[in-house]
Amino acid sequence: MEKEIFEHHLNTNRRHFLGKMALGFGGVALGSLLMPDLLSGKQIVEEQLPLGLKHFAAKAKRIILLVQNGAPSQLESFDYKPKLNDMFGQDLPPSVRGDQKLTGMTAGQESFPLVGSKFGFKQYGNSGTWVSDLFPNIAKITDDICVIKSMHTDAINHDPALTFMQTGAQVGNRPSMGSWFSYGLGSENKNLPAYCVLLSKGKGNGQGVYSKLWSNGFLDSSHQGVQLSASEDPILYLNNPDGMDRKTRRTMLDHLASLNQLGYDEFGDPEIPAKIKQYEMAFRMQTAVPEITDVSKEPDHIKKMYGPDCMVPGTYAANCLLARKLSESGVRFVQLYHQGWDQHSNLVGEMQGQAKDVDMASAALITDLKQRGLLDETLVIWSGEFGRTNYCQGKLTKDNYGRDHHPRCFSIFVAGGGVKSGISYGKTDELGYNITENPVHIHDLHATIMHLMGLDHEKLTYKHLGRRFRLTDVHGHVVNDILA
Repeated sequence: MEKEIFEHHLNTNRRHFLGKMALGFGGVALGSLLMPDLLSGKQIVEEQLPLGLKHFAAKAKRIILLVQNGAPSQLESFDYKPKLNDMFGQDLPPSVRGDQKLTGMTAGQESFPLVGSKFGFKQYGNSGTWVSDLFPNIAKITDDICVIKSMHTDAINHDPALTFMQTGAQVGNRPSMGSWFSYGLGSENKNLPAYCVLLSKGKGNGQGVYSKLWSNGFLDSSHQGVQLSASEDPILYLNNPDGMDRKTRRTMLDHLASLNQLGYDEFGDPEIPAKIKQYEMAFRMQTAVPEITDVSKEPDHIKKMYGPDCMVPGTYAANCLLARKLSESGVRFVQLYHQGWDQHSNLVGEMQGQAKDVDMASAALITDLKQRGLLDETLVIWSGEFGRTNYCQGKLTKDNYGRDHHPRCFSIFVAGGGVKSGISYGKTDELGYNITENPVHIHDLHATIMHLMGLDHEKLTYKHLGRRFRLTDVHGHVVNDILA
């Protein structure tokens, strides 16, 4: 225990000191005394870099991650494959499938009949980006987004794949993306957390969403994502209980901080100051959160742009509007989850509803940010955890079908924050099964996101249990081709 606490201090004290000091001329002068190489032009090792300071100039200040939980089919969204319609019902050639792992849901099938999209595709924008008819509003903003068609992952089942997408590992107890950014960059607004989480659920087949997806892992608990709910109290236990006013709460927190400080002085547990920070943040949030979460004062044209559901708390549209307000107010990382994309059967019926849930609001969010001059400094990511097979799971009919999990390729889109707009990146084969050009792994995506935020993914590390951990583990390359 003593060793862990000692290593914690080595990991944070020097950087926290510099991160808290004023970075004026006096601060720089003091920093140069404490870190002799600061002004020498020499390369400074990672351990010398203070938290809160970026490794290089950032193109993005904030991130909004739109998680389509359950894995939407790329073949019904952004990866147009007319060849599949020509080969309807024909078996997937073994040469194409290769040694691809199958889930237990299709491993026993005697055949793997190919099936194209039941929905049409058209080209949009100056880029000529192909978009499914299911997403007419996203289609209108193709010149503002970058579609990546060559994403791939290591996991074939939902829980490890979603965990991998959010934390860079398929196992639990790792910090999520938002926690890493909170740790490395801190918050832009002292009255709001650096990392917020919003949940919504569609009518389709849903997958579980667990708190480990926004966990701080082995980082201190002040970096955990703060979940907002659709209830009258957006953040549970934030309001004062009956009989306690704000002055009394302040007095209580002061006494509690004194007691906690005594405990810290005696035991040195790094979680104690983290808890004090959380109490203080909750106190400040009492005044900031009600104003931020109140969307009723938004102008009518904004409400119309997001759609009528934006006035219904807990919907995807309402969460997109709230994400813009949180991001605009300085929240570093806002993470949305929309459940219901797991279409193993009845894809034709269910995916229409899911697309309707997210299409208008996703496009509105990007348009809204752009109109406010915020898109250039806000990175928006729309993604599931893996793709869907080009063959039918279960019974194939003329009018309906389902698709199994497919980690070999899937499509996402990103916008703003230093990413090229109006392009499609990466390609898959004519049957939409394998990547043929510019593969992008989950680790590569994470490395690129960190780069856009001014962080070197190899340098932002945390020492835990004898090794230095990072979001990208020991992998990842920045996808320079999509950088503006």
